[in-house]
Amino acid sequence: MIAVLTDFGNSEYLGAMKGVICSINKSSKIIDLYNFVNPQNVREAAWILYKNYNHFPKNSVFLCVVDPGVGSKRQCLAIKTKNYFFVGPDNGLIYKAAFKDKIIVAVKLPTEKTSMTFHGRDVFAKAAAMLEKGVKIEQLGKKTTVKAKLDFYLKGREGEIVRIDNFGNIITNLSSLNKSSYKVKTKNLNQRSDFYNTYDSAPSNKLFLIKGSSDTLEISIRNADASKKLKLQVGDKIEIS
Repeated sequence: MIAVLTDFGNSEYLGAMKGVICSINKSSKIIDLYNFVNPQNVREAAWILYKNYNHFPKNSVFLCVVDPGVGSKRQCLAIKTKNYFFVGPDNGLIYKAAFKDKIIVAVKLPTEKTSMTFHGRDVFAKAAAMLEKGVKIEQLGKKTTVKAKLDFYLKGREGEIVRIDNFGNIITNLSSLNKSSYKVKTKNLNQRSDFYNTYDSAPSNKLFLIKGSSDTLEISIRNADASKKLKLQVGDKIEIS
């Protein structure tokens, strides 16, 4: 199984990658993890991968292409971990998830005679298809080490906005303290907000906190878009105590 994570939306770029995969392995099983990462937002993509990879069957191959540095000197990687394979640019996107699952070996994929603007098609899709087909990772390139080791800011009760989902929920990397209310401080907010266990139990038109599916605190508004009200972005610092 190949799980695809990109910022390509429903564009022809996504279709071209899938075409390459099926050309190499006609029986390939391709699942879209998510293809609407905000353009070039490596941090958002890294969080999505980190919090979702372990819901897939063992030996799944994660084809991850959010690659603003395409064509530069950054490495193209294929990584084998204890339970999975990860393919993508060495820009931090795949590091957090791969490290959590324990990296066994990483190889540098060759880029000669490939498009300087579309390694997703010419490098990563091919590598993912070959791994799914059973080719040994050592046959795909020379052994290397991961250089871009992206992590999410966390110091005490100050963390960061790691994701804003399509409902407008503002997802943080801060854990719940099992409190009924919290003091929330960001560049656009400094107030105490109540915590609710479900969206349905929260009052309308009011900011509140909830523990989301990633087991971290989220800022929400019932049946509305909290991100539009607070105008926060992925990577912004936030304190919840």
